[in-house]
Amino acid sequence: MLASRWAILANPWQAGARRRRSAILLGVSRRIAIVEDEPAIRANYADALRRHGFDVAAYGGRAEALAAMKSRLPDLAIIDIGLGDDADGGFALCRELRALSAALPIIFLTARDSDFDVVAGLRLGADDYLTKDVSLPHLVARIAALFRRAELAREPQADEERLERGALALDSKRFSVSWKGRPVMLTLTEFWMVHALAKFPEHVKNRDQLMREANLVVDDATITSHVKRIRRKFLAVDPAFDQIDTVYGMGYRWKA
Repeated sequence: MLASRWAILANPWQAGARRRRSAILLGVSRRIAIVEDEPAIRANYADALRRHGFDVAAYGGRAEALAAMKSRLPDLAIIDIGLGDDADGGFALCRELRALSAALPIIFLTARDSDFDVVAGLRLGADDYLTKDVSLPHLVARIAALFRRAELAREPQADEERLERGALALDSKRFSVSWKGRPVMLTLTEFWMVHALAKFPEHVKNRDQLMREANLVVDDATITSHVKRIRRKFLAVDPAFDQIDTVYGMGYRWKA
């Protein structure tokens, strides 16, 4: 059912307008790696994204995908969790890819929809978590949002390349974060969330504002998981870290 549904969505007559919009939005072709153990689903994902102008490399297993991505890192990776006999192979692959690059956008695309799996995936460093009932336009929108943020990281405005707020230093050109002179390893999503909060200290950002300013397309639970993970990473550097306030019923703010 899922494979046939995606095959319909990938039909060139139906996808023509979407493909043109994607090309305008994303510009030059980006390389996407898909790691999915079901051949029919993998083929449909790959065909659908190619019709939207992406260069797609598809892999059926963790070892094959990791070897290929060590040789050539893609611009974005889409990973299933269960890979063949390895029920959590996608989780392990995400961890391995994060060790290769803190900036690589990673999306989990899986049939597993429990809160436990969503939180586990985000804690391991994924930028987004989607279930396989997602529509093709929705998936492409999520991909586009991640690529827009990656582009901002590579080509920041000159006056915004470095942001300093007390002990915090953010460098948008080098995509680096430090707290009290010590590096904090954030993913692309986490970096722009911290940037959005710290740019205007004491301003409360509700979840919609945070998504807009950090260029995110995620739900409230995902925002909450990202904030928790950001706090843990700063706390690992400084156990006294308490700069991110939760303003209950409103959102979050960075303390001045």
